[in-house]
Amino acid sequence: MSNLGQDRIFIDMALSQQVEDSLREAQENLRNALAYSARTESPYMSKHIADMLARIDSLVDLDKLIDTMEE
Repeated sequence: MSNLGQDRIFIDMALSQQVEDSLREAQENLRNALAYSARTESPYMSKHIADMLARIDSLVDLDKLIDTMEE
């Protein structure tokens, strides 16, 4: 944890390449699950699979944004 000012504290959250790769692989698997669930499951299941995809994407994008702000 590093201090960026008097009242602001920044938590170093950089993802390792291995973690990012694993998250991307999970996204691929979830996309496949979403494709199958769209044909056979209730819309409720598809919605929650899509939510998981979005959360992983946001996590990886946030990490990249934090890296950019650190530079």
